[in-house]
Amino acid sequence: MKSRLIYDIAKSLLLARWRQTLVAAIGVTFSIAMFITLLSFMNGLNDLLDGLILNRTPHVRLYNEIKPSENQPVLAHPDYRGSYNFISSVKAGITRQEIYNSGPIMQAVKNDPRVLGVAPKLNTQVFYNEGTIDISGTISGIDVEEEMRLFNFQDYVTTGNPMDVKNVANSIILGKGLADILVADIGDVVQVTTPQGERFSLKVVGYFQSGIQEIDKVQSYASIGTTQKLLGKPNNYITDIQVKLHDLDIAPAMAVEYSKKFDVDAEDIQTANAQFDTGTTVRSIISYSVGIVLLIVAGFGIFNILNMMIYEKMDSIAILKATGFSGSDVNRIFLLIALSIGFFGGAVGLTLGFIFSVIVDNIPFRTAALPTVETYPVNYSPVFYLIGGSFSLITTYFAGFFPARKASKVDPVEIIRGK
Repeated sequence: MKSRLIYDIAKSLLLARWRQTLVAAIGVTFSIAMFITLLSFMNGLNDLLDGLILNRTPHVRLYNEIKPSENQPVLAHPDYRGSYNFISSVKAGITRQEIYNSGPIMQAVKNDPRVLGVAPKLNTQVFYNEGTIDISGTISGIDVEEEMRLFNFQDYVTTGNPMDVKNVANSIILGKGLADILVADIGDVVQVTTPQGERFSLKVVGYFQSGIQEIDKVQSYASIGTTQKLLGKPNNYITDIQVKLHDLDIAPAMAVEYSKKFDVDAEDIQTANAQFDTGTTVRSIISYSVGIVLLIVAGFGIFNILNMMIYEKMDSIAILKATGFSGSDVNRIFLLIALSIGFFGGAVGLTLGFIFSVIVDNIPFRTAALPTVETYPVNYSPVFYLIGGSFSLITTYFAGFFPARKASKVDPVEIIRGK
């Protein structure tokens, strides 16, 4: 019975100053709506950028790095042992760029239950011959089916069928920027010169577009067999083993394990994309910070309204306490007012935030760098709505806590005597 009475009193106080209550609720609504919209858009943008890089990046890459030998001949000479030796112009030792025993290594990695899939790769530098001009670039020999399964290769082939690289002999998929430089259309034949000075003719069967212009100006793809033929290498010659895991977070530990186990160099995705991950984290921090600041500003509005309400209703508070309401009862009344503003303002804000996100999601966004993207990216994660709803209640609770505490300490005798 008393709880019902407390509810009715809180409702009466809210309606008595409905204009101020409405302003406070609108403040919460606006803050939550902007919080949801901003987070949805910024995280959608992060997902898009992550997809551009991470979808095409193996979780663990096995390769042989060309580097100077750690054991220089001078260090083994008995006359120079125990002394300081300053060596300059150190050159790389005789290092095999290919991965030795690649077949058994790939089979062992495939049998690892932590591994989703394995894709071999063969990278080589070439010159694209355009008349008398040689344009430097890179050809990556790939297993097209595995690239499509593990790294969504088909999503980046904007023209042509990616399977043609496998089915059409001596074929190549050019980066879109490189195709524009060479003025090469689908079906044309381009000339490439290998590091050994051999010249080959390759048929263009498609265009590749990563969204990063500098890559698209030099990168192209062919089948592993075609690339091995360009280099005059046997069919077991590969330079990279790309590993995709079920759990991305274990990539650093797996890279260390595979490096020791197979005696090759290994690079995990976190190390390869450390700078990119930092940018994603910074954008997320900015989004959350702006949203929280908006909620805090709305909280100050509620704080001021409740303070004014307490100042104007001192006589009513005194009468309540004189008729048997305790300080905790008065405290509950004003906390109920604050939480009601937060609840209803937050609920409308979450709805408007979703509507604004849908509007943003349907705004056309077309650019030559991202041909697969048609609208602005938006992430509709329920986590954002849970965070927004929780913050609206927490912020309004603390905004009402101190005014409610002040009201609970009102002495009815002093108020009535003062009147």
